[in-house]
Amino acid sequence: MASSTSSPAPGSRSKKPLGKMADWFRQALSRKPTKMPASPESALSDVSQPSSLDRPPSLGPSSEVSPIPTPSPRGASGGSGSSSSGRWSKAYDVCVCHSEEDLVAAQELVSYLEGGAASLRCFLQLRDATPGGAIVSELCHALSSSHCRVLLITPGFLRDPWCRYQMLQALSEAPGAEGRTIPLMSGLSRAAYPAELRYMYFVDGRGPERGFRQVKDAVMRYLQTLG
Repeated sequence: MASSTSSPAPGSRSKKPLGKMADWFRQALSRKPTKMPASPESALSDVSQPSSLDRPPSLGPSSEVSPIPTPSPRGASGGSGSSSSGRWSKAYDVCVCHSEEDLVAAQELVSYLEGGAASLRCFLQLRDATPGGAIVSELCHALSSSHCRVLLITPGFLRDPWCRYQMLQALSEAPGAEGRTIPLMSGLSRAAYPAELRYMYFVDGRGPERGFRQVKDAVMRYLQTLG
């Protein structure tokens, strides 16, 4: 007896798979295509830039690094270089060496040298020595701090042991410095001129202006050699 169950038609088996494929194509076509970069430059521009936290802070006007100044050679400028050389390398232009009894004559000489346009800087023991200082140290300091030394040679000078000490000290410090030690002889004959100074010309205090002008000119000539 023939079975009453009917078998499906051959074409009905493929309807369901074909329907799924049609749905997949419709969904694929309905999707928007991914936008491709037109050029490598545009592709790079699409890359997100780092935030301000990732970048180092820019240097503003107040945070600019100033260059380290190059040190100038020493003495290149006129100010500091000139103050440590030449005439200004010592505190005094001239030291007047005299005996105690010739103080008045020494003061007159200092007034003459310090006056006028030259304005020479003079050391006068009674005026410029440090109160309480030792005599030897003060005398040596006066000589070493002065360019020139004027020896006011008088009878009192020859009798004063401190004057003789200053004379010998001045000669020992600068034995070959011509024009630095200037003897001014007053009230003495040529025969009384100290033997230690025989190789030096002296200024005669009996001349015009008691020899003060000659002493001043001699000091100025020496200072000019210093530059």
